[in-house]
Amino acid sequence: MESVEVFTTESKGRGLKAQKEFLPGDVIFAEPAYAAVVFDSLTHVVCHTCFKRQERLHRCGQCKFAYYCDRTCQRDAWLNHKNECSAIKKHGKAPTENIRLAARILWRIEREGSGLSENCLVSIDDLQNHVESFDEEEKKDLRVDVENFLEFWPAQSQQFGMQYISHIFGVVSDLKAGFVPDLSMAAFASPIAYLVFFAPRIELRALSKISPGDELTVSYVDFLNVSEERQKQLKKQYYFDCTCEHCKKKIKDDLMLAVKEGDNKPSAETVKEVIQFSKDTLEKINKARLEGTYHEVVKLCRECLKKQEPVLGDTNIYLLRILSIVSEVLSYLQMFEEAAGYAKRMVDGYMKIYHPNNAQLGMAVMRAGVTHWHAGLIEAGHSMICKAYAILLITHGPSHPITKDLEVMRVQTEMELRMFQQNEFMYYKMREAALKNQKIQVMPEPSNEAPPSLFHKKE
Repeated sequence: MESVEVFTTESKGRGLKAQKEFLPGDVIFAEPAYAAVVFDSLTHVVCHTCFKRQERLHRCGQCKFAYYCDRTCQRDAWLNHKNECSAIKKHGKAPTENIRLAARILWRIEREGSGLSENCLVSIDDLQNHVESFDEEEKKDLRVDVENFLEFWPAQSQQFGMQYISHIFGVVSDLKAGFVPDLSMAAFASPIAYLVFFAPRIELRALSKISPGDELTVSYVDFLNVSEERQKQLKKQYYFDCTCEHCKKKIKDDLMLAVKEGDNKPSAETVKEVIQFSKDTLEKINKARLEGTYHEVVKLCRECLKKQEPVLGDTNIYLLRILSIVSEVLSYLQMFEEAAGYAKRMVDGYMKIYHPNNAQLGMAVMRAGVTHWHAGLIEAGHSMICKAYAILLITHGPSHPITKDLEVMRVQTEMELRMFQQNEFMYYKMREAALKNQKIQVMPEPSNEAPPSLFHKKE
């Protein structure tokens, strides 16, 4: 932790400052999770130690809940799983991820105490829990969590008071599946650093040049929203009023609400109607996605785009949201050529809004590149995959699994591009023959969830 220092201000509380210069892609610091658990939805498909997705996992013979890659992962997990294993057996079933995470934190406190851990800058007791800011619904949820926790917590383990248990639940409500105390002090603002997960650890990486004394800031929410909406979301989920430059000056709000210019500029009333139509359509799309009726999603998107295109600018967030959905769903349905056109428009809009080293931008460009590749548009596909690789080298680093997968794609598309440039006719003939003998790998099923937020609050 020699590279950062803790500072405190009356208006913002604790924060972190750099003590040396960092360049884009530099790791400011990396830290293992104090405690980590697998999401409820993934308990059967990922290893509970290394968090890697595996086709064949070995189940714990005692609790029948935890799964591991092999004996090595199972042995490595035993320190954290031992108490959990016996508690699950006695309780009869595994509790929710929130309760499992709180339990693992408290078992570690039982073993080591709640003071500063090695190389940590702040103790668990000193972290802000925001319980006093909870509304009635959140307080009700907290009471339910505490009651369920007490039913699960073994009598032979150290007993903690209700107030302290509530403090733990309040602290972990933001970082739901993994708890890293020091990184909760990085302030929200227009980001100069990015947090990347290497379960079960996390890295803080520089997105741009950072000088000694600069405050380290990260984005708690996706930037692709107007300032007022981001501020509302931050206030609701994290209980503070954001005063970063982007929010105060409403930077790029004009781009995100852009309308067509020129002789046919739409009236304010027309813009209002199209925005409302877009919001209503997005609700219908969410319903159709939940039901798995993806052709209906495509139909709704096409209808919405027909309304949007004469009115909204190319960087308008409502247009970009529809473009993102329709390109993703069409790719899933293997309608790659149409998907590629929409994906290209989406990426062009994102490039004007996002920071050039934004991770969400990198992931979107990667998805668009793969879509173009599957569509046989090898030149554009390779170019986008290279662009995405350059971004993710900075945001995720060369050893992250996503970056490694992207490097394989970059090499493969480079080889195909050379073949295409040497003999375009033969390239398409060989591609056609390959597709006849081997099905194109189906794209992942479209998710109805928002892009993962680093600090994810329980709904």
